[in-house]
Amino acid sequence: MLSWMLLEKTLGYHDEKIADHEWLTMVFLPFAILMYVLAIRETRRRVYGRKLTWLQGFTSGLILTLFIALLSPLAQYITHNYITPEYFENVKNYSITNNLMKIDEANDYFSLNNYLWQSFIGAILGGAVTSAIVAIFMRRS
Repeated sequence: MLSWMLLEKTLGYHDEKIADHEWLTMVFLPFAILMYVLAIRETRRRVYGRKLTWLQGFTSGLILTLFIALLSPLAQYITHNYITPEYFENVKNYSITNNLMKIDEANDYFSLNNYLWQSFIGAILGGAVTSAIVAIFMRRS
């Protein structure tokens, strides 16, 4: 996650190319899904002797999700304090200038506290859905 943020920052998507940041962030999804596939596949191989029920795969994915959710706020903190401390100011200015949000809405939405919560809750919800779907394809009897 941190290396992805550093890549976004280095390529300019946290400042001069901020208008394209939203879609670029979605490019990370296949990598995240791949991590779930690899983790559940490895669990199937090592823990369950190459057999895996949907529930076992889902549980394995939820364990991964728990670790990701607990580490996500730390990753956000490091990202916004060390990698790209000007991100919030840039995205607020872009949103206000382009009439996407009012000033008070932008200030509320683009804040470290909000992003900490979003990363935690998003990791749990996204991880649970990803785990459920990946477990369907990884099950073997």
